[in-house]
Amino acid sequence: MLTRKVKRSTPLVMVVDDDAAVRLLARETLEHSGYAVVEMQSGKDGLNAFEEVRPDIVLLDVMMPGGVDGFGVCGAIRRSRSGCDTPILMMTGLDDLESINRAYQVGATDFITKPINWFILSYRVSYMLRSSKAMEELRESRAGLAHAQSLAHIGSWEWDLASGEIRCSDEVYNICCAGDERSRNPILESVHKLDREFVESSINQTLERKAPTSFDFRVLLAGSVERTLHAELVPVLDEHSVPVLLTGTVQDITERKRAEEQIRQLAYYDALTGLPNRRFFLQQLEQALHHANRHDKMLAVLFLDLDRFKRVNDTLGHGVGDKLLQDVADRLLRCVRKSDILAVNEEDRAQSGGPPSLVSRLGGDEFTILLSDINHFQDVAKVARRILEAVAMPFLLDGQEIFISTSIGISLYPFDACNAGDLIRNADGAMYQAKEQGRNGYQIYDESMNAKALERIILESQLHRALKEEEFTVYYQPQVSSVTGRVVGLEALVRWQSKERGMVEPGRFLPLAEETGLVVPLDEWVMERACRQHKSWMDAGLPPVTLAVNISGQHFAKNDLLDTVLRVIQTTGMEPTLLELELTEGVLMAHTEKTIATLLALKERGVRLAIDDFGTGFSSLSYLKRFPLDVLKIDRTFIKDIITDPDDAAITRATIEMAHTMKLQVIAEGVETEAQLEFLRINRCDVYQGYLFSRPVPPGDIPPMLANYQDHCGNDLQEICTSVA
Repeated sequence: MLTRKVKRSTPLVMVVDDDAAVRLLARETLEHSGYAVVEMQSGKDGLNAFEEVRPDIVLLDVMMPGGVDGFGVCGAIRRSRSGCDTPILMMTGLDDLESINRAYQVGATDFITKPINWFILSYRVSYMLRSSKAMEELRESRAGLAHAQSLAHIGSWEWDLASGEIRCSDEVYNICCAGDERSRNPILESVHKLDREFVESSINQTLERKAPTSFDFRVLLAGSVERTLHAELVPVLDEHSVPVLLTGTVQDITERKRAEEQIRQLAYYDALTGLPNRRFFLQQLEQALHHANRHDKMLAVLFLDLDRFKRVNDTLGHGVGDKLLQDVADRLLRCVRKSDILAVNEEDRAQSGGPPSLVSRLGGDEFTILLSDINHFQDVAKVARRILEAVAMPFLLDGQEIFISTSIGISLYPFDACNAGDLIRNADGAMYQAKEQGRNGYQIYDESMNAKALERIILESQLHRALKEEEFTVYYQPQVSSVTGRVVGLEALVRWQSKERGMVEPGRFLPLAEETGLVVPLDEWVMERACRQHKSWMDAGLPPVTLAVNISGQHFAKNDLLDTVLRVIQTTGMEPTLLELELTEGVLMAHTEKTIATLLALKERGVRLAIDDFGTGFSSLSYLKRFPLDVLKIDRTFIKDIITDPDDAAITRATIEMAHTMKLQVIAEGVETEAQLEFLRINRCDVYQGYLFSRPVPPGDIPPMLANYQDHCGNDLQEICTSVA
């Protein structure tokens, strides 16, 4: 049985909410701040217990089952003899003006929106209790008013409704007036023009309802100094219940509002771009879904990821990367309709006609866009295309132009998902599909993407197990002199013979290995296995040839490549001068100083260095002069059409000539026809590899090629080899 507490040193808070989690969090927050808490799980229970408990303040949920909602409970408490002055804080997820006005109409002291910032809640309760205490002292004893004001920093006033005379304490003038000025009505005369109608309406409602009320408003002082005040109003009635006097208090809450906004910024906004963060986006998406469901509307979630953003960070530094993210955020905001941008205050929300849409940054280079009240999918596609065009325009950072693109995934409510988590996950999956389709585009979610995502997860799991159980093997593709026709080198290429899948194409698992970081141990395994195999061939008396091994740029990020290579050379007995490490242009573009130091150290040990797939990245031959390279490999995309495409032919010819000027050996990849080989031979390309001579083959096929290379030249090729020799 609940007992009434007549006197207590600890303020008692009654929490009325049907959500057990909310009650638990409120109890933990308030008890930690020194309050006593009693919980009620329904409006009916709260009403029944109010008279007996006599709480100092009531925290009241708006939406509750059982026939008595928060509005009903608040009104009943205000009509009771003991509850007319008890502070009531309404907790609501309904942030439309209609609900807020109704809360004040039934007598709510203040309201707080869900999800609740629990850190602020205890301060709000403390403030309301302090204000309530001040009002109580004001009514009970004029003598104690000055003391109460000095404690609470609250100014009090009385307004004689018959004469219009207003009497104010000194604190009111300190709050509402600048310097020594004293106005006839310091409260009303200083009200901000945008809030004047609201303040006058609140005063009239207080007199009409004949009940206490409270509200926040702004005043504008001399020098355009703006302050935010909190007002408490109490009407005094005569024997006929006619208001004859209006009493009240005002308190300067400018600093409190500023502190709350700072906390809100930290909790809900991204510090770098100023955009809403993941937490805020999820909350707004939940509200938008509720609105869309209630009004039978469609909404869209766009998930964006910048393409190859890591290259910008690695090449130009994180400072430039951060500035790029800020500029991207600005362009995204400009791409979205003005009505789709987040309304930042209640007035904006009321005018928008529904839950706002917004641009947010989830983290890293990932952004999301919520588009509400969509009528046709074409509207979403139009926004996506606008974003692609805007991001593709060059960014001017640190005096240089930077080009970047983005991939966009789109999911739609109610077609693709009906809850926030699934909508975001599906848009994320569609974004990855857009990347797989070549980047710089958008992709709409379809159910097959879930199957692809599951397939990717399974493949990643099997890849981990394959590395542990050594399901991989190494194939070798010969590199042949275009002059003599001799096999002069071998490129080691990893192959995966999966127990579940059979032979897995490198294009399926190597990008995943790169993404998951498994490429580093995989590279080490391939290097060690290939070096051991090469040493066994050399020990068997086969002609010495170079061994080319591909190296991921992640080795440079880990800064362990030098130690790895030296360890492999030592444990396998590999001749360093026959080991050739193939690096991509992206590796050379990133980690520049660290990369150069590592490559120089390898060069000192005799290891050969090659740049692979030249022409597919952003480097130039002049840029390559910074690195101690030995070999340049022309990418197969240029070799494919050198006979039919004059541009590819000219590029290949110029590359060979410039590489030779820099004393680099040139290897052409992907040679499949004798016409291509003839072009390369005429233009003095040193070495070629490709299906014309041999596909990648298992280790057992290599010894015959090295011992009897001329038998594998073919008739036409034999003539070329002989004539060149």
